[in-house]
Amino acid sequence: MIQVLVVSKKQLRLLKLGLAALLFTAAVLLYFGRDEAQATLSANQGQERTIHLVTGEFKSTGPDGSTIEAYRWDPGTVYVKKGERIRLSIFGVNGASHPFIIDGLNIKGEVKKGQETVVSFRADRPGIYRIICLTHPDIAHHGPMVGYLVVDE
Repeated sequence: MIQVLVVSKKQLRLLKLGLAALLFTAAVLLYFGRDEAQATLSANQGQERTIHLVTGEFKSTGPDGSTIEAYRWDPGTVYVKKGERIRLSIFGVNGASHPFIIDGLNIKGEVKKGQETVVSFRADRPGIYRIICLTHPDIAHHGPMVGYLVVDE
């Protein structure tokens, strides 16, 4: 018996968007190197650990021909250990400006295209903290551009 898979245009667009996300993530990992990417998963006790993020953009054309855009932090989730000293190095790749806050940690900054922004802190309290771009907080503003900082005990 032969089965035929029928895919709608919407499903095809979503598949293309997912493939673009996968390729973007692969490019980021290749750019920063496997050793650096691995460092986001393992704690380096006693020393400040640098974690690299970039700003990214997805673009597509809607059914009516309009441009659809969405911005994001990449990687979208960062894991750290409680008590760890962290240095977030965020490089602006897409979008002119991304003023941001890390909700609950009283950290703020701005990432500009072609520039590196660095914020340092100690992850003192376990929890999940949102990294929120104030320019792209929701769908109406090409977002939500929200990343997550997970502090584990």
